[in-house]
Amino acid sequence: MAKKNNIVIEDESERNDENTSPTPTDEEGNADKAADAVDPMKDLEEKVTAAQTEARENHDRMLRLAAEFENYKKRTNREMEDLKKYATENLIRQLLTIVDNLERAIASASADNQNGQSVVDGVALTLAEVMKILEKHHVSPIESLGVPFDPSFHQAMCQEESDAHPPNTVVQEFQKGYMIHDRLLRPAMVVVSKVAQNGQTNEKSVDTNA
Repeated sequence: MAKKNNIVIEDESERNDENTSPTPTDEEGNADKAADAVDPMKDLEEKVTAAQTEARENHDRMLRLAAEFENYKKRTNREMEDLKKYATENLIRQLLTIVDNLERAIASASADNQNGQSVVDGVALTLAEVMKILEKHHVSPIESLGVPFDPSFHQAMCQEESDAHPPNTVVQEFQKGYMIHDRLLRPAMVVVSKVAQNGQTNEKSVDTNA
């Protein structure tokens, strides 16, 4: 007896379904393409933003450096001007001792020697020449007699009772003070008045830093 062979007939549509992988729908494909198109732009925008931030920071840093350099130039110019104005300060301070001696010589000769007028005139002429040199270097004397005591310009040597002047007034000048430009070159050494007590005159030392 002959053996029967079983023949299986497969549905062609089923076979095609098994052999073919699922394909994405049009909407999914479009979404992927859109995502691919957006990411580079976003990355570029971030880079541009970072570059702009860095540019602003560099600009601010440059402005600060420019301001600091401008302040440095102004400070240097002021220091150079001061150096030019006061470069001769020490020399002039030493010359003032010559002025003091000339003034004392004039006062002494005028008081003690009636026949020494020519000497007085010669010394006075020398003093006038020295004062011209000092004036050329912007040195000027401080007017002290009769003005209120000012520790910024006066150095008090002692106090003297006086009815003729208000208290704390300069009544005598031991040594003249001088200014160079707007700076104190040497304070004036002075005597300062105080209220008289019991009609007796009495000198009393005071603090020179008062």
